[in-house]
Amino acid sequence: MENARSVLLVGVGGFLGSVCRYLLGGWVHGAIPFASFPYGTLLVNVSGCFLIGVLGGLTDARQVLGPDGRLFVLLGVLGGFTTFSSFAYETLALARDADYLRAFANVAAQVLLGLGAAWLGLTLVRP
Repeated sequence: MENARSVLLVGVGGFLGSVCRYLLGGWVHGAIPFASFPYGTLLVNVSGCFLIGVLGGLTDARQVLGPDGRLFVLLGVLGGFTTFSSFAYETLALARDADYLRAFANVAAQVLLGLGAAWLGLTLVRP
């Protein structure tokens, strides 16, 4: 029964994270309606990377999340929230439209800012 519990925790967390991703991405796209760059996905990925750095770091250093909390928050909520599948699709769409500069900028920004945000989050909570 433990396995079913774990699946449920990750699934419910993933649902909540996906809904948050949808709402935040929609808000950004509404705030910048004619942007030809995927700012919503960028914001979601960078903030998700930052949050996983902070929460993962706190969990490793101070055990703020137990096994169930780790499954629910880190794998479920943040796994559903971050959007690298959207990142891949949007980058390929930019490249397909021969917008190579924006495609490259998207890859560079997602990877560098995401890794930087995760490092910053982890660094902020390390003792």
